[in-house]
Amino acid sequence: MENNAYSQSPRDLLFSLGRAILFEMDPEKAHDLALRMMSHAAVQPRLASRYATASSAVHCLGQTFDNRIGLAAGLDKNGDYIDALGAIGFGHIEIGTITPKPQPGNPKPRIFRLTQHGALINRFGFNNKGVDHLVAQVEKRRYTGRLGINIGKNAVTSLNDANNDYTYCLERVYPHADYITVNISSPNTVGLRDLQHGERLTRLLEELKQTQSRLATAHGKYVPVLVKIAPDMSDVELDGFCQAVLAHELDGVIAGNTTSDRAPVEHHLYAREAGGLSGAPIKPLANERLQAVAQRLAGKTALIGVGGVSCGNDAQEKLSLGADLVQLYSGLIYHGPALVRDCINRTN
Repeated sequence: MENNAYSQSPRDLLFSLGRAILFEMDPEKAHDLALRMMSHAAVQPRLASRYATASSAVHCLGQTFDNRIGLAAGLDKNGDYIDALGAIGFGHIEIGTITPKPQPGNPKPRIFRLTQHGALINRFGFNNKGVDHLVAQVEKRRYTGRLGINIGKNAVTSLNDANNDYTYCLERVYPHADYITVNISSPNTVGLRDLQHGERLTRLLEELKQTQSRLATAHGKYVPVLVKIAPDMSDVELDGFCQAVLAHELDGVIAGNTTSDRAPVEHHLYAREAGGLSGAPIKPLANERLQAVAQRLAGKTALIGVGGVSCGNDAQEKLSLGADLVQLYSGLIYHGPALVRDCINRTN
C-alpha cells in the first residue's frame, strides 16, 4: 500500500531557493557551482545536520551498507566531491564514469533541463580527468560509506580494444573501491552499447573475472564487479545478457542507465537533442526493465535499481520489484537532499 507521507517529492524551502537561482544558469555551470558550494568546509556539517536521519544497515555484495540509498554515477565523475555528497546521508556513493586517460567529452552544450518533466537529457560522453586523478581524490576522502567506482573506455579506443581500457581501470581502482561498476550502456560513446551483447559481452566478462580473481589474490581482498545496463534492451537481449552474467558469476547488475527513448517527452523543445534521457519520465520503463532483470537473475546476484526516483515511494517500489539497493541522480537535481532523507526513511 502506498505511504502518503512519501508519495510526493519533498518540499524543502532552502533547497527551492537555491534551485531557483541555479536553474537560471547554464546547467553544467550550475552543477559545478552547486558541488563547489557543498564542498565548503563550513557547509558540510550543516548539510549533515539538516538532512540527518536514522537508517537501518543492510547487507549486500558481501558488505554492510548504512542504508539502501546511493548516488548514481555521473554526478561526481572525478571523485572531487565525495565528502560533500556523503554529508547528505547516502549509504553508498558511486563516482565516475572514469576512463584510463583524461578526455573532454562531447562538445557543449551537452546537458538540457526539461523542467516541467523533472527530466534531463545529457550527452556528456565520459568527460573526466582520468583514472589517476580519481584515485588521488579517493585516497583523500573522509566519507566512510561504501564507495563504488564506475569505469569506462576512452572514446578513441576501438571496441576491439575496449577490454584493455576496462581491465586497466579495474586494476587501478581495485584497491580503493568497495565495488566496481562496468559501464557498457551509456548512449553517448559511439558503439558502447554493442558491448552489452553476444561475443563482445562474453569476452569482456571473461576478462573482467580473470582480472578480478588475480587482483583479489594480489590485494588480499575481494572487490565485487557489477555491470550497468541500458533500459532500452529488449527481452531477447536481456535473456542473453542475464545468462552471461550468471554464467560468469558477476557480482551484480545496475538497471539501468539513461534511455534513448523520447516518447515520454516527445513534444518538448529538447526532445530531438541527442543523449540519454533521465528523471521522472523514465520511471515506468526503468521499473519494467528492472523487474524483467530481477526475474531473470532470480536473486542469484545483487541488483541495484536506478531511474525516475522522485519520492520515497519510488525508491520503495524499486525494492518491491527486486532491487537490493536504489540509486538517485536526476531526482537529486530537482528535489535536493531532502529526497535522500525521504528515500532512506521510506526504505528502512
